[in-house]
Amino acid sequence: MSRKTAFVLAASDHGTLIVNRLDQWTNARGAPFGVGSQILETGAYDPAEVDLVLQLLARRRAGWGDGVVAMDCGANIGVHTIAWARAMQGWGSVIAIEAQERIFYALAGNIALNNCFNARAFHTAVGAAAGTMRIPVPDYQLPGSFGSLELRAGPNTENIGQAIDYSDAAMVEIRCTSIDAIGLQRLDMLKIDVEGMEAEVLDGAIRTLTRLRPTIMAEHIKSGWDALAGRLLPLGYTLARTPMNLIAIPAESPHAGVKFAS
Repeated sequence: MSRKTAFVLAASDHGTLIVNRLDQWTNARGAPFGVGSQILETGAYDPAEVDLVLQLLARRRAGWGDGVVAMDCGANIGVHTIAWARAMQGWGSVIAIEAQERIFYALAGNIALNNCFNARAFHTAVGAAAGTMRIPVPDYQLPGSFGSLELRAGPNTENIGQAIDYSDAAMVEIRCTSIDAIGLQRLDMLKIDVEGMEAEVLDGAIRTLTRLRPTIMAEHIKSGWDALAGRLLPLGYTLARTPMNLIAIPAESPHAGVKFAS
């Protein structure tokens, strides 16, 4: 029986990466998207966003010293993870979390391929509490924007380019954790890109945010700006906005007033 070659190696600006060449979808407005397709077409994935986080990490190091810890929630194949780990060699480390099993395999492989010994990958979802959850499984041998997959169906669930079965029989059970449950001793940068579950991740991180005061980049296009801002402003964060992300910096940080472009 024939099988389609989906995952391939690509030489990218971020390093050699395992990508899914079918990770692509063109929406009704004719705009193509997908991590794999963007890397294969342009050699990089959202370089402005990657550079923005590298700036934030450098500023955390300047203010808090070496030993910087960054967490990539919704790491996908690891573009941010690899870029951060390579940049922080000798002074920082990365915790990468990905819920989709097949995408997680590519993430772990990319960490190994790029010799990022300061990065670790975990196959789990992140939410408001530790436990388990059932998630859908797309067909990785058919075109689709796999990074756009929503783990829970909602009234406005995004079309990723293929039909997704959210029936209980079609879903698989995976482990779910909260950031508070991890019990980190240091956290400098928290990236949250979890397709509509960003507010839940913040709900499960309140103790960590209060105690460790990381800089945060959270995607707001599905969760909504107000839902995220409403959780972070009471904790003493100053906020900045990019087209897709909320940037939150502790008000006591010497960099709280810095304007970042994306």
